[in-house]
Amino acid sequence: MTNLVSIRQTTPHQTLRPKVSVVIPALNEERNLPFVAARMPTGIDEVVFVNGDHRDRTSEVALELWPDGIHVRQTRKGKGNALACGLAAATGDIIVMIDADGSTDPAEIPRFVAALMSGADFAKGSRFIEGGGSADITPIRRLGNKGLNELVNVLFTLKYTDLCYGYNALWRRCLDVIELPDVAAREPQWGDGFEIETLINVRLAASGAKIAEVPSYEANRIYGTSNLNAVTDGLRVLSTIRREFRSSHNKSKVTAGNRLRQLDSHKPVTASAPTGPSVVYMNSSRHQRHGVRRLNNGVHESELI
Repeated sequence: MTNLVSIRQTTPHQTLRPKVSVVIPALNEERNLPFVAARMPTGIDEVVFVNGDHRDRTSEVALELWPDGIHVRQTRKGKGNALACGLAAATGDIIVMIDADGSTDPAEIPRFVAALMSGADFAKGSRFIEGGGSADITPIRRLGNKGLNELVNVLFTLKYTDLCYGYNALWRRCLDVIELPDVAAREPQWGDGFEIETLINVRLAASGAKIAEVPSYEANRIYGTSNLNAVTDGLRVLSTIRREFRSSHNKSKVTAGNRLRQLDSHKPVTASAPTGPSVVYMNSSRHQRHGVRRLNNGVHESELI
């Protein structure tokens, strides 16, 4: 298990420290929240807790654990809608997304922040690179994730290793690029479900964002049962890939890439590399082949080949 590290330890003294928000969507996670709170690193500026239609005391427990946090209720059903509501409410420069069931360890947050401070636009958790792992994924989910992952890599010319994992972090400027579903809409929207991670991953990749894969260990859910359905949610992910691939052919990628770069004016000077397990950086430009080289500081960074 990762040792607790302050967020401040990821930022060099000469660099202005960004404000860090953590978004936690939850549905009936009353018994898991104390573990999540206990593992939260010091230096987090803002916790955004998103309440679903609970049947237990999740909202009350969350208020007790994070009395100074931002507590919102999702506007529709589904994890995607909960995340969209949380991202809309967050005010941080860096926004980290974790689960409320104890499977994603908040103590890993400094790794994600360090990857962003080292130059990435999007820090994506991976259970399948060196330093990562999972005690929770079933053989069926592993096989499905592998197939969907390979499909995205072929269609978008990427080298993702873990498409369907929800532990991610990004700079606030990326929100304008990924264009999440409108939280004010009354009717269900595409992206309201577990396909949200795929939607974010693919849209940022297609935008030309610099993406870092951060090793992460997924633990077993502590209490309760998962709301994920491997078959129906897997089919929604597949449909999302198809939709995003078609959409990418109808838009100008150069325009999207320029849009992200125009939002880049507040990006900090590149900081020192994160400590601990290596972080894999990938250039996500389409129609290019990529290699990975190891730098002297232990970080992996992409280079075109």
